[in-house]
Amino acid sequence: MIVVIFRSRLREDANLAELSVLYERLYALVSAMPGFIRVKDFQASDGEAVSIAEFDTLEHMTAWREHPEHKAAQERGRQEFFKEYTIQVCTMVRDSHFPPQ
Repeated sequence: MIVVIFRSRLREDANLAELSVLYERLYALVSAMPGFIRVKDFQASDGEAVSIAEFDTLEHMTAWREHPEHKAAQERGRQEFFKEYTIQVCTMVRDSHFPPQ
């Protein structure tokens, strides 16, 4: 499994309504992509947002990264919404559950 961690901070002038519309469109796209498992979003009290996305393989994650609409949204994010962000792509080493599944 591939885990992508996207940590971001919004620009002060970011249009949150426009960002919400864009997010909904991207979620619809990624949800239909082969190999997509899930994504969860979190907001910290200091303003940092964290999204954790899971894909079954690196190839499927790369297909999403290179999707034309996603690429356009990435550029728009840099221009209109994000003050800063980091992306970490990780390979699952271990997966434990309680209670066991």
